[in-house]
Amino acid sequence: MLRKLYYLLSPNLRLFARKLYYLPVDIYESIIGKRGKYEPRKGDIYIGSGDFVSQGHHQVDLLKKFIDLKVSDSVLDIGSGIGRTAIPLTTYLGNDGRYEGFDVVEKGVIWCNKTIKKDFPNFNFTYVALNNDLYNNSLQKAKEFTFPYQDKEFDKSFLFSVFTHMQVEDIDHYLAEIARVTKSGGLCLATFFLYDEQREEAISNQANFNFPVKKDGYRLMDAQVKAANIAISMDKLNAMIEGNPLKIVKIVNGYWNAKVSKTNENTFQDVVIIKVN
Repeated sequence: MLRKLYYLLSPNLRLFARKLYYLPVDIYESIIGKRGKYEPRKGDIYIGSGDFVSQGHHQVDLLKKFIDLKVSDSVLDIGSGIGRTAIPLTTYLGNDGRYEGFDVVEKGVIWCNKTIKKDFPNFNFTYVALNNDLYNNSLQKAKEFTFPYQDKEFDKSFLFSVFTHMQVEDIDHYLAEIARVTKSGGLCLATFFLYDEQREEAISNQANFNFPVKKDGYRLMDAQVKAANIAISMDKLNAMIEGNPLKIVKIVNGYWNAKVSKTNENTFQDVVIIKVN
């Protein structure tokens, strides 16, 4: 019920509601000096729940484990948010490494450039004004957006909780752009909500986190907010992958699915490792 009420708000009101909700905590943490230098206020975090710092470190661990992230890599963070993954990467990537991130929420990009880039010049964040039901009312569509980078510019790329908030045609276009800007043989880590025929009925009815709205090759959590939470069928994902010079090399099931147990290896969403041919 709370999620449905949240989705009824406009993107700007959602950001304001979160800021207002966490205002007492943020004031208290400011007074006692609990918040770290590279940690945003809780009211400014708009990228999901859970502990911001520990989640960031866990994501970097996944990048090192599954796409063999090197200290000298040039990496692209698609949907960089308010720096959750970038912050722990500042202590991992060396001076020869490079980080580029872009996001559709301007406040996150501004915070990252003021807080992170100021101290780490090999880190850069770019705001892109793209339409998204959950975060942005801009007119430009993601399926028409060209990543602002050259061909084969990055060794590795990654997306945490991005494809779970995009429409299918946008995902297909982003996969093509990932193939374009990532070097041949490079790897991309992306998270999804995935299902097959055997799991479809279960995820439409499971408690707390379900996708009741059936579409052609995908399911939605809310029919009115098409980019809020989307689950993709494996057949649909495979078709999109095969339509690009890409190959799936590994899938680690996430514990969003009630039948999957939480482990040190997995995360809430399904992790998909994609190789660029």
